[in-house]
Amino acid sequence: MTKQMPPEYYKLLEELQAIDFVIVELNLYLNTHPHDFEAIKQFNEASQHSMHLKIEFERQFGPLMNFGKSYSNYPWDVDDSPWPWQV
Repeated sequence: MTKQMPPEYYKLLEELQAIDFVIVELNLYLNTHPHDFEAIKQFNEASQHSMHLKIEFERQFGPLMNFGKSYSNYPWDVDDSPWPWQV
């Protein structure tokens, strides 16, 4: 059974998934429009926003990734909450 998390967990995770979707779409667009300055600007802003959201998410709820791609709190919390794909 999956551990039930507080509503803030799901809200922040959904916001993170949405901004990462924007980044993927902008990345695909920029592969065919590499000189679109506004799209590059949007990509960089979205990337920065995503990084801040990930830091905030991990601060509140623990790591998003394992194998050294995220830090752990004390005590070890890598296996404490559900992984994003489990919710």
